[in-house]
Amino acid sequence: MSSNLSLDTKGLIDAAQNGINSYLEEAHRKGKITDEQYEVARKNSINNLSQWLNDPNIDVLSPNLKKGLAQAIEAEKYEQLVNAFRKKMSFGTGGIRGLMADDRESIVQLKEKGLDVPIIKGPNTLNDVVLLVTSAGVAKFGLKKGFSKIVIGYDSRTRGADFARRISELFLHYGYTVYLFDEPCPYPEVTYAIPFLKADMGILLSASHNDYRYNGYKLSCGNGSQFDPKERTEMYNDYIVHATTYDVKLCKLQDAPDGKLIFLGGSEKTASVNYYGCDLIDIHKEHCNHIKSFLLRDNTKKTTTDSLKIGYCSFHGAGRKAVPRILNETGFDYVNMISLNGLAELDGLFPSFNSDPGEEQQPDPGDPRAAKIAVETFQEEFPGEWEKLDILLGTDPDADRCGTVVKVPENQRFLYNNRDYMLMPADDMWALLVWFRLKFDKSIDPRKSFIVISHTTSDSMAVVARKFGLGIVKTWVGFAALSAGVRDSWDGCLAQDLAEGRNAEHKKLCHPYLYTTENMEGERTYNLAAMEQSNGFSILGSPPADDSSLGEKGHVRDKDGTFASILVAEVANYAKQKGMTIFELIDNEIYLDPDVGYFVNYYEPDPLDGEYPGIEGDRLKIAILKKSLELNLKANTGNLSFNGRAVKSSVVYRTGKYDHVYPASPDFEFPDEGIRFYFDDDKRNHLTIRPSGTTNSLRFHVQLHRFVDKGTLIETKKELRASARAIVDEVRELIEAPRSSEIEY
Repeated sequence: MSSNLSLDTKGLIDAAQNGINSYLEEAHRKGKITDEQYEVARKNSINNLSQWLNDPNIDVLSPNLKKGLAQAIEAEKYEQLVNAFRKKMSFGTGGIRGLMADDRESIVQLKEKGLDVPIIKGPNTLNDVVLLVTSAGVAKFGLKKGFSKIVIGYDSRTRGADFARRISELFLHYGYTVYLFDEPCPYPEVTYAIPFLKADMGILLSASHNDYRYNGYKLSCGNGSQFDPKERTEMYNDYIVHATTYDVKLCKLQDAPDGKLIFLGGSEKTASVNYYGCDLIDIHKEHCNHIKSFLLRDNTKKTTTDSLKIGYCSFHGAGRKAVPRILNETGFDYVNMISLNGLAELDGLFPSFNSDPGEEQQPDPGDPRAAKIAVETFQEEFPGEWEKLDILLGTDPDADRCGTVVKVPENQRFLYNNRDYMLMPADDMWALLVWFRLKFDKSIDPRKSFIVISHTTSDSMAVVARKFGLGIVKTWVGFAALSAGVRDSWDGCLAQDLAEGRNAEHKKLCHPYLYTTENMEGERTYNLAAMEQSNGFSILGSPPADDSSLGEKGHVRDKDGTFASILVAEVANYAKQKGMTIFELIDNEIYLDPDVGYFVNYYEPDPLDGEYPGIEGDRLKIAILKKSLELNLKANTGNLSFNGRAVKSSVVYRTGKYDHVYPASPDFEFPDEGIRFYFDDDKRNHLTIRPSGTTNSLRFHVQLHRFVDKGTLIETKKELRASARAIVDEVRELIEAPRSSEIEY
């Protein structure tokens, strides 16, 4: 295309239509997209692009946006334009999440030049216009419900503060009292602040552990949990879907009416922040004091020699101040904080995870590669300290996930490529936390207590809970489901809900959030722990005083990596006092327990980082799922095995919660909670293929179990770990989902 940027709108649209159609025709001809994708993208891409180019409000909200689109058309970036305009960004269980841009250059420009940088922005990218329109829908939903107060925070991602301030201005216009964090904050502080301040809802600008190209928008209701599925559906269908740029009105922060803008942070105002004369609430202190109330032992030490030696990596995230502060205030005074991975200066480009051009690794504390980066950086920054270290803790950019690196005894290092450390799987760490709290919290009445875990989380913690006489609730994946399961337990309607089982309107669907329950008879009202495989942990406690409060003796109703870090440190301190490491403590108290046994819970994402890109990624994801469903049919004939393990039964778990993204059709129904293949009748050994609902990615989960003794433990670890990996290798080959690169395990 040889035109210039002075093209009028009609000329831009005509040029874009020709280029987009040519790209789609070629992709369709080569089989990169399906017939349906071709038709939908051809219709939607140009229609949505035309709407944005003709929308006069966009000139006010984002003056350089159309310039960025014109430059993209001039440069013939038709694939990127299709991916930005072929649909509206999906609304998931907790809000929205997606790419701000799919290339590093655009994110660097965003960082250097601000929100109005002329890059490709559309309804399927995370940008200022999408966030403001979505927020307008949320604001109108809230007003209809009688809401008047909202908490808004952001993590360390590129331009998070600017996004948060723009959204705050929208809610100020709609008459809300806005509690705005003054600097990047952990998501758990948002979920704590909402009920503490008696706000009606909260928003965190974050994409959790996704790579630097992503951002998102996490929504929480008045008690700090994610919105109930029914309310979330109402919010989306009745308000967000219908919101337009005409609903976006702003009240500048400096023009906020008295008492309508209040900042959240620490005890003193930060010199670089303009508070516009508004008040500051020390929410850090309140959150910290609340966490301290959950400690079960005196963790203070008299001498440095005896102190637990902790390393901490913030993974360039918002935990950089919160975790060290809470550790210090709870008696852990020997903490080496890695500055090179984000303590000294926040950087939303996450430079520690993108050392090679084109590499977009995720800053995920549950990823062994991230643990390797943290260990190597610690060794570089603190020469001679690694040998003394007991544990290395890590939290992701919004600090709601916690990872723990522990030392490995010499006789087991061969299991970890001869390394002297390993990243403890959250499945194992949470099982140990359950054991520890049952051992030392004498206020717990097992007859009235229960745990809640997601169905992809290890059964090890369920077995521990069962041994102590607790009840067990299993839900679908996500803390929204975990919180809903606890709420139903509090309300005494859990058994009835699960007995009804299926949605009355869709007989083929599973329960919206419950998987199964066990030993929940009687008055089970105290939640000892809520846990998920993806490094999420909290304690929800007993029924709250009202619908907008935390549970009695309970913590936030979503995961909290800062909270988990402190509880893990307490367990590590106990282990050290007993002359062992956490690694050895798990061996002795969990695996070698004749009532529990050894569980290996192996996990791989697909792809390894991010998602299969764009419209071609849509086709690839669906193609992989269709092959997975074919394996389910084969399993039903009794003629399927993986790595020599015969599949005894299989089941497709489908709730229908993403049917607005993947409409059900006669030849395909989206298996949102996965396809599970059982290798035994007691269902402790299984493989699960589970897709993401909002990104083009999947997850493989394998659980294998065997009872062991001291003589067989290490060899069983070797055998089952290798078997789990081989099972995933084989299923990848069968469904044509090859690894993008090797995974250290």
